[in-house]
Order: sequence, then structure tokens, then C-alpha cells
Amino acid sequence: MVSLSNHVVGYLDRATTSSFDRLRMRSTNRTNTQECSAVQGGTLATDIVIAEDEPSILQSLEFILQRAGWSIHAVTDGDAALEAVRRLRPRIVVLDVMLPRRSGFDVLKHLRSNSDTRPIPVLILTAKGQQQDRRIAEELGADAFVTKPYANAEVVGVVRQLLGESGGPA
Repeated sequence: MVSLSNHVVGYLDRATTSSFDRLRMRSTNRTNTQECSAVQGGTLATDIVIAEDEPSILQSLEFILQRAGWSIHAVTDGDAALEAVRRLRPRIVVLDVMLPRRSGFDVLKHLRSNSDTRPIPVLILTAKGQQQDRRIAEELGADAFVTKPYANAEVVGVVRQLLGESGGPA
């Protein structure tokens, strides 16, 4: 996963499109965490916190969302997700339902119960055919829902919609 993140960071560093002109990408590797933050106006900014414990899905999400131009902070369990959201104040959270230590539903419940994190949009990911998961997510205040397996363009499109951004698929 580190080599892919470094490849994406290298690609973004060389990008000449106007959407990347003001960005400088930095990649760090920590236990249970992959982070790629953009520096804008001298402050660290994280667009998206991803909470996903399946390495291949996490790697895919990081790649497609970074390629679309967003800065990412990834975590692999529910406790780390809550800590990252409190610390980083991302623009959006992409949250898997099944996470170690604390479920995605529990994370969502905590985010919605806190006035500081309540306004942050949350995109829930879950396995195909789990209608009960969708119902629970809606009741807990999820802003959007994507079923795995997902199309890359679908995830990027939903994130763009939740962030109020326009643009075509990645």
C-alpha cells in the first residue's frame, strides 16, 4: 500500500492542472494509518477520512479519491476513525459498517451526537444486499450510502455531491 500511495503522491506532485497547482502532497506511514494531506494556505487540510479495514478496498478508495484531487487520511478501525475526525475535522467521512474496535454505526452515532462533528457529511459503505444496514445508517443520520462492490465513478460522484462540487467522474 505504501508504494501505491507514494506513486499517487508522485503523480500528484507532477500534476500541472489548476486544481493541483496550490497543493503540495505529503505522505506518512503510521501504525493502522495511511495519511496524505494537502497544505493550503500554510495549514494542513484533510478532505476525507476513510475508515475501512479491508486492505484492498482501502487501497482502492485511497487511489480513486486521491486521483480525483482530494487529500486523504485513512484508518482501519472505529476508534481511530473517531480520533481522526475529532483531530482533523475533514470535509467528509467515508465509513465502512464492519470495523474492528467500534462499528461504523457506533462511529456514526458518536459523530451525530457531537455538535462539532454533526455537520460533517458521512458516506456509509456496506456489503451487497444488506438492506438492514442501509435502514440503520439512514436512521443514524448517514448522508449517503454506497453498496460494495461499488463502481469507482459512483464513489467519486457521491463524494462530489456531498461536498457540493461539480465535475465528471474520475
